[in-house]
Amino acid sequence: MKNKSTTKDAGSSVSFEMLEGWVRGRIQDMIQDLLEQEVTELPGRAKSERRLPVDAPKGYRNGYGKPRKFTLSTGTVTVHRPRVRGLEQRFESRVLPLFVRRTAEVGELIPELYLHGLAEGDFDLALRGLLGEDAPLSASTVARLKDKWQGDYEAWNARRLDELEPVYLWVDGVYIKAGLEKQKAAVLVVIAGLKDGRKEVLAVTPGHRESTPSWSEVLRDLRDRGLAPPCLVVGDGHLGIWGALRNVFPEAEEQRCWNHKIMNAVDTQPKKQQPAARKLLRQIPQANTRREAEKATTSSQDWCRKEGFDKAAETLDRDWEQMVTFYRFPKGHWKHLRTTTPVESPFAALRLRTDAAKRYKKVPRATAVVWKMLLVAEKKFRRLDAPEMLAEVWHGTRFADGIAIKPEPNRVQEAGAEHDTREVAA
Repeated sequence: MKNKSTTKDAGSSVSFEMLEGWVRGRIQDMIQDLLEQEVTELPGRAKSERRLPVDAPKGYRNGYGKPRKFTLSTGTVTVHRPRVRGLEQRFESRVLPLFVRRTAEVGELIPELYLHGLAEGDFDLALRGLLGEDAPLSASTVARLKDKWQGDYEAWNARRLDELEPVYLWVDGVYIKAGLEKQKAAVLVVIAGLKDGRKEVLAVTPGHRESTPSWSEVLRDLRDRGLAPPCLVVGDGHLGIWGALRNVFPEAEEQRCWNHKIMNAVDTQPKKQQPAARKLLRQIPQANTRREAEKATTSSQDWCRKEGFDKAAETLDRDWEQMVTFYRFPKGHWKHLRTTTPVESPFAALRLRTDAAKRYKKVPRATAVVWKMLLVAEKKFRRLDAPEMLAEVWHGTRFADGIAIKPEPNRVQEAGAEHDTREVAA
């Protein structure tokens, strides 16, 4: 058995230079005390105390196991796990289970670092700097985690979705270097805005580019696992998602991303004119009503044609009805619905990882890594604004320019029937 750390009695002599080691020593002693207390409670008697002959729990102490490194977010400590013999069942410590070498918090730290672009070869140096030279971690830790992520991803991808109530969906694809093809592989991502205000990743699926058949397969899988039809889907205008949506969830409305629309229009103009054009075009989706948006569009098109940018003017006309769908939803949700920012934002952090990595050997393994990184990002997703309006949208309330339309007296019963139909469909 190791000697107890003397740091318990050294508190008055601790200096700044000694603080890290002193804190780790105290933590090490505390964990060892917990292990000792756990073994004392098991047979109901202290070390070296005789067992009572009547109704006494079975079992007795049998020394200690080998010294064991255990890593916490505060660093790495060494503990001795007490051994117990004579029990009817194998002793399993609640404090320090068998084969566990790090806390859950340290386990979460690894994908966090990976998300922010730390290469596999740098993990050993980085983690030892954070967790101490004795940390039982290495670059191979990441490789083993990837294998585990693959199994976890497959289980996640088969889960039932019956209890979810998806008011909005944001869809997009992320491209990564994987497989034998020279072109990057597409991973199709679906994020839902739920009736309770949470945002949740629903699908991370490899596809053939972003075609209608690939998106149809993603949506059918979600539907077959119990996902109710969403009220609105937001995505880029060039995605195959729109044909897929009509095939699988035809009742859902469509909203094209204004960021992509403005970018497409601006790219048709000379660089020196782009800042002015971008400022002008951004006023369109910021209009308070659909009519004001139409006026702003006409004004922008007149300016484009005057400057000789006919292509930009034509771009604004394309898919116009799908560009202004958000006006039929609560004004408090407009900032979430005008663009695909809710899905683009986690992609920005994800690209740090995929750009830092070399080509992945297999697409499934790359997909599992993308999935894990998105789940890490999901913990920081902001909730939707105006959550009290989500239930109204879900139950079929109609809106004009962001304001709920009150049913006329002779149509109240009809509106109630529509709500019931919506609930049954969900």
